[in-house]
Amino acid sequence: MITSAGNGQVKNIIQLNQKAKARREQKLFVAEGRKMFGEAPSDWISRVFVAESLTEDEELMKRVETLPHEIVADSVFRQMSDTQTPQGILTVLKKPSYTVDDILQGENPLVMILEDLQDPGNAGTIFRTGEGAGVSGIFLTRTCVDVTNPKVIRSTMGSIYRMPFLYVEDVVSLKQELTQRKIRTYAAHLQGKNTYDREEYTGGTAFLIGNEGKGLTEEAARTADTLIRIPMCGRVESLNAAMAAGILMYEAARQRRR
Repeated sequence: MITSAGNGQVKNIIQLNQKAKARREQKLFVAEGRKMFGEAPSDWISRVFVAESLTEDEELMKRVETLPHEIVADSVFRQMSDTQTPQGILTVLKKPSYTVDDILQGENPLVMILEDLQDPGNAGTIFRTGEGAGVSGIFLTRTCVDVTNPKVIRSTMGSIYRMPFLYVEDVVSLKQELTQRKIRTYAAHLQGKNTYDREEYTGGTAFLIGNEGKGLTEEAARTADTLIRIPMCGRVESLNAAMAAGILMYEAARQRRR
């Protein structure tokens, strides 16, 4: 049992939680909680850390004991945790690797393209909502938040395990690939000619979502085949990025179910 915060494994978990560079170099990330452990694919799991007080949970331990694992004193586990109220189980996972083909598979893929999205909650929510709406995968520009950030992971509520994603240099560099595959791109933009519900998304479709404060860059907006807008009442100019993405994804899902 690990009883010291000076233990090398404990120090490494703290590094993985706090530093994107450590996650990138080790190709690992950390997911906390029962749900994230319960849904984790076994072949992704590198090691599981369980607080001593949780070892009496026979059902939980039945799976834990089939995997590489460590028992950790409760006081030490609290120092390893990235949350204020730790659930007592922490899973170290191998970072998945996807290709463009993994995301653009199928006859009429529905994909999200995120440009310079910074808020971990927004990113995680888009992953979670995307799974619910039947999105094929997500592209992120390299300036976006790190998907393996613990806050993003928590916000995905397990969708990180099932939603393919890939970082790209920028939106412009991705456009040619989408055009070759006959995927039409739509940008949520204040200058959109039509409201989002006036367009058709039953073919290959990609939605562009920009930075929370600045929106899409002019370069990205120009690559879009069509600019669309979400109508607003009152003095509101725009919606939260994850909310806007959700509206668009579910409109596409609705059309595809007709």
